[in-house]
Amino acid sequence: MVSTYHEARQDSISELGDQLNRLCDDQPFRTRWYLKDLVTGDSAHRRGDEVTTSASTRKIAILAAALKAVNDGRLAIDQPVVIQAKYQDNTSGCFQHLRPGFTIRLRDALVMMIIVSDNTCTGTVVDLVGLDEVNSLCDAIGMGGTTHRHGIPPNGLSRDHPIDATNTTTAADVGLLLELILRGTSDADAASRLGMTPELCQLAIDILSWQKLRARLPSMLPEGTKVAHKTGTGARDCNDAGIVYRDGEALFILSVYTDSDTPGLDDGLPYAYAASTLIGRLARTCFDALGSSRERH
Repeated sequence: MVSTYHEARQDSISELGDQLNRLCDDQPFRTRWYLKDLVTGDSAHRRGDEVTTSASTRKIAILAAALKAVNDGRLAIDQPVVIQAKYQDNTSGCFQHLRPGFTIRLRDALVMMIIVSDNTCTGTVVDLVGLDEVNSLCDAIGMGGTTHRHGIPPNGLSRDHPIDATNTTTAADVGLLLELILRGTSDADAASRLGMTPELCQLAIDILSWQKLRARLPSMLPEGTKVAHKTGTGARDCNDAGIVYRDGEALFILSVYTDSDTPGLDDGLPYAYAASTLIGRLARTCFDALGSSRERH
């Protein structure tokens, strides 16, 4: 019975990959995705190893590196962090608009970095942790296509900027990181690969699940569906990567990276709207296919 179920899921993920690709083929922009079925461990992808701009999905790795630094004793989760003006020259989040000089806790900076993608907090955290430490963590766990070049990406990048002008990753790399964080919540050995503890991995999942932007991956899922994810928007890209749950259990990981040469499509819709809608459709397609397979089991 178990073997038959696993074989059926393998067939379903192959068919599911074909469905996802057809949805992507209908779009005039480029799409890369990586999917991991968390019931069987089977995976599929579309250009999942191709390096692309990460935008704010990079903050998942920054979060992990910061929690590793806490576990190492180099930082304390409740240590005070001063919000400085030098980090406020950015276009993402809330703290860019506030008067500098106020103090929050490191934990709060991590939360703001994820749930509203606050780049003032991101730049602050990256400097506390060290950009080299973020890259070292990525290298250590096998994220070979990922490079963190900036704590805060340069302002004013043109749509046709070179890939290496900013931070880069692959859909598969981010899927791997999410899987390790998830596994680390219940497996001390998996957590140790990240230099973390199960408790810190659980904190990372909690923070990712508090994301305030209910667009992209969660947008077409049933109300109340838990999604631990991080969106990303760059000069030419619209991305999201996360873990989707069903009935309290992690069902699948899906990371989606899109980019476009033009801000608008031939039908007049903005690219960002079309890309966000596609990401939502991809997630719902996976949710229906993999969730129904589990119910049949």
